[in-house]
Amino acid sequence: MMMAEPLFQTHPVASPLDGQQLAKLCKNTLPGQNDGQLLAKIQALIPDCPVRLARTGSEWYRLGGIVDMHGKRIASDLVEWTERTFIECGKDLQTLIDHTREQQLIATRQTGNTLYFVIQTGRKAEDFIQVDIDKIREMSDRLLVSNTCPPDDLEEFIDPLSPEYVDTFGIGTARYAYRRKTDVPVFMGEINKYHPDQHPVQRFMDDWNRSSAQQKALLSDDWIVRPFRNTGRFGEQQINVEIINTQPKNLPQLEDLRGQKGVQLHNLLTRFDRQAGYPFAWFFYMLKNKWIPPQCGVAVFNDISGDFSYLPERDAAVLKDWIQSPYGV
Repeated sequence: MMMAEPLFQTHPVASPLDGQQLAKLCKNTLPGQNDGQLLAKIQALIPDCPVRLARTGSEWYRLGGIVDMHGKRIASDLVEWTERTFIECGKDLQTLIDHTREQQLIATRQTGNTLYFVIQTGRKAEDFIQVDIDKIREMSDRLLVSNTCPPDDLEEFIDPLSPEYVDTFGIGTARYAYRRKTDVPVFMGEINKYHPDQHPVQRFMDDWNRSSAQQKALLSDDWIVRPFRNTGRFGEQQINVEIINTQPKNLPQLEDLRGQKGVQLHNLLTRFDRQAGYPFAWFFYMLKNKWIPPQCGVAVFNDISGDFSYLPERDAAVLKDWIQSPYGV
């Protein structure tokens, strides 16, 4: 398959985007039937590099704010309002409950999805900027204090075990909220400083760059990154990263490979790569242990070490290194 002429420059470009700029853009853009307007505005900020929506995350839920029975806003943050009003009530829970019932207050919930935009800055695996933006809707949820099951403490006031739900109605309009921007080469450079051994995601990208996959596809067409924090062995906070597959493709499951080798195994992998859209795709899905089990790599290596030679030299070298030092992401 012939590759189309790339729309981006050959060499990576420095990102002119900053968080304040993106936050302002989100604040000034109202969600419509789709997210095309938001994408177009991001593209206008960096016209020399193509921008696309790579993934829409699954729906999430979190505590919202407080409104009255008519939907009038009382507070945007339920937790902050509760803690402040509790102090104003002399730290007396019953006084807080009585005040809440008199006002007939309603707690809201926020539901939303995270949109993952990719800005392609070059051909290498890591040559992209990722912008994560939340698309948020706020709905009425429950009476702030149940008439039948009042809270026993402040924690249950904020998040009751037996809430008394109300008829659902929308609060205001949907909105965008900027979450973060990840300049992937810069971010991976920082991650690598704190890992004496090569970080698995960095090795994944390096293996992509020297494989046949890089010749035919962009890593960010199929994979994005998710930065996160985790707690180290001594309680210290560490910044980490994982790689996420974005494509809901109908790919064949290759779970049971017992007895498969040679031409049969090669045909299975070729079919998988064809449906994934690029060569050597099976190897990267195997590293994620998604559709492809690790024993597949062992079986292929045994094949090419014997009578069969169906991998390009560059891919065989990547597989050999994995056999000698296995890793997963």
